[in-house]
Amino acid sequence: MTTPDNAAEKPAEAPADTAPQATGVAAQNWDTASADPQYRAAVVDLLGALAYGELAAFERLAEDAKLAPTLSDKAELAKMASAEFHHFEQLSNRLSAIGADPGQAMDPFVAALDGFHRQTAPSDWLEGLVKAYVGDSIASDFYREVAARLDSDTRGLVLGVLDDTGHASFAVEKVRAAIDADPRVGGRLALWARRLMGEALSQSQRVVADRDALSTMLVGGVADGFDLAEVGRMFSRITEAHTKRMAALGLAA
Repeated sequence: MTTPDNAAEKPAEAPADTAPQATGVAAQNWDTASADPQYRAAVVDLLGALAYGELAAFERLAEDAKLAPTLSDKAELAKMASAEFHHFEQLSNRLSAIGADPGQAMDPFVAALDGFHRQTAPSDWLEGLVKAYVGDSIASDFYREVAARLDSDTRGLVLGVLDDTGHASFAVEKVRAAIDADPRVGGRLALWARRLMGEALSQSQRVVADRDALSTMLVGGVADGFDLAEVGRMFSRITEAHTKRMAALGLAA
């Protein structure tokens, strides 16, 4: 996290009526919000999906490290893998703390996530970097959108485990250097990133559709959910963010 240049200056106080106020479930803590069994089920699903995603990310980064061209690159990926596993532990511990079995919470999402990773197995080091950068970022965007509707305790945990492990800047640096060295690499990686985008969005939609509690939350049933129009706008925002990340990589969206 960077510090603004003017951080030492005392910021002007905003008018009291301009600060956004949390409402509904977003203004509650877990103890209050979880009294609704449907909301509790939605959160268990959400944390289960996130936990398996972090565990899979740990495994994937450890595998990608084998493709790293240098020892320093290998060490950097190992450090990121360790951070992902720490996130998994936080989510697993939280599931246990709220009376849910972590393994059972993760199980419904194993097939979809494993299927995504099978269909998008990278063929080399650069494809692995782009996959982690693009695929993980799309998932993070989705979970951040949902987090805004969660109770304060769950929201804090979700946003915390979505913190960048350093993969973004690492991937951008390595991919841009590869394209500078051989511009032909850019076309191949751009096609690869488009495929990842399509697969990631399809997988996210399938996961939500298969889980009643999650889909109900997204379309307004619990947790001040999105209406159907807002779901469409949400995916538009995710697509927009993807286009900006592609530009950062030096690739055409």
